[in-house]
Amino acid sequence: MTQMGVTRNVRSEVARRSRGLCAYCRAQETVVGMRFTVDHVIPRLLGGTDDLSNLRWACWDCNLIKLGRIAALDPLTGEQVPLFHPNHQAWEDHFCWVESGRFAVGRTAVGRATVVLLRLNRAVLVQARERWIEAGWHPPET
Repeated sequence: MTQMGVTRNVRSEVARRSRGLCAYCRAQETVVGMRFTVDHVIPRLLGGTDDLSNLRWACWDCNLIKLGRIAALDPLTGEQVPLFHPNHQAWEDHFCWVESGRFAVGRTAVGRATVVLLRLNRAVLVQARERWIEAGWHPPET
């Protein structure tokens, strides 16, 4: 069985490489209790491939919100910037946690645009993070 052309072996490697974290919101698959999916960082429609260098583990919400987008507006400057590319950029360079991990905040234009576009502080996710923090499961180690 494949997911849109991604073989089971490739899917397993993407999951292993991610350490079970969503590349964007950093939710942990084992905490969420739902299988994550393979995200094409650069969508096929825009020339992205099924190579490991273009694939990343993502929760369903982040994957569905992102869809085929690769850029968004920086809310601070109003300029269009590329979205965070988890295979070429470090999460910590573009984001940080505030309020003990309740909220993800963009440190850079890329981070700010990604936070807004992917709604990384959507209410249901912030509520879940509060419980994960209480349990000692969040924020995840990077």
